[in-house]
Order: sequence, then structure tokens, then C-alpha cells
Amino acid sequence: MELREEASGMVLGELVGLRAMGPADAGALWRWNHDPEVMRWMKDGYAQPLARTEKWLAERPGNAYGDLLLGIESLSDGVLVGLVRLHGAEPETGCAELDIYLGEKAYWGRGHATDAMRTVCRYGFEKMRLHRISLTVVEENHAARRVYRKVGFVEEGRLRQSFRRDGRWYDKLVMGLLEGELR
Repeated sequence: MELREEASGMVLGELVGLRAMGPADAGALWRWNHDPEVMRWMKDGYAQPLARTEKWLAERPGNAYGDLLLGIESLSDGVLVGLVRLHGAEPETGCAELDIYLGEKAYWGRGHATDAMRTVCRYGFEKMRLHRISLTVVEENHAARRVYRKVGFVEEGRLRQSFRRDGRWYDKLVMGLLEGELR
């Protein structure tokens, strides 16, 4: 499938559009980051006031090659359902790291995460000219691992006991996708 962009800068998938995030998105981001079910398999840090999230989004440098933060918007109803980030990208290496999550639980299991992954990876390979995209995922996060494998990511390594939740240590898996492997 070919990369599609609107004049507004939104990158279109089949179910989602990826767009720049701004201060108006702070409420949703704050809510997701304070939802234990959403943050189950992610580093969640400490509770922050909504004003701090608003300030962070307002003062965050604009999107650039080295750090691209995009909201995931459902094309069917325009709801912001999550976010995706490509960061650590360097033109010299053609590599970037990917973070993604869907915060709106009503959209879980409906294909939005898979479409967002395909869309952002396509953007990374075609627009940014990346050669490799990598991520880490807690081994017990089976839903995320299914999505990553579905779009072509392969397991490349293991970070033993590197994530702690509910008094237990979990391994994290390192997964990677090379240009030309996207499904």
C-alpha cells in the first residue's frame, strides 16, 4: 500500500490517521497516563497534574526527524485513540525506536493499533528513509506482541527481568523491523 498524506499533514491508514499532537490533546493524554489498565505494561512514572501535561505538550519542540510524536485518530469518528512516537532517529544510521499505545479502550481489539503500526512504519521507511525500526515490549503483553508480529516485527533479543509490575519482574523483548519486511 502507498503512503497517503493529506494537505493538513495527517498521514492516512485504513482505519486511522496520524497527526501532530498539541495542547488540546492534553486531557486525553493525561487520562490515559493515569489509567492503570492502559499503563499495565508500560513505564508509568508518577501521577502528574493535568497542567503539567498541558505545559509539556505546549512547550515540546516541534516534530523533527529525531523525535516524531503523532496522535492516532480514528477515521470513522475523529476520536483521538492513542499515540505513536518514532524517536532516536539519526540519518547516519537510518534507525529509530518506536513507542505506541491506544488509550481509548473502546478501540482495543478493533484493528486500530495494527493499522497505526503499519502506517507509522510506512511513514518511517518511505518519508524518513529509515532502514530499521525497533521497539521493546514486556513479554507478558501478548496483545501488543501479536500486533507487532502481524506487521512483520521479529524478536531479536531479551532484556531479562527489566520491567517490574505488581511486585514481579518481567522480561522485555527487543523486536525489529527492517525496510522491506513490513506486511
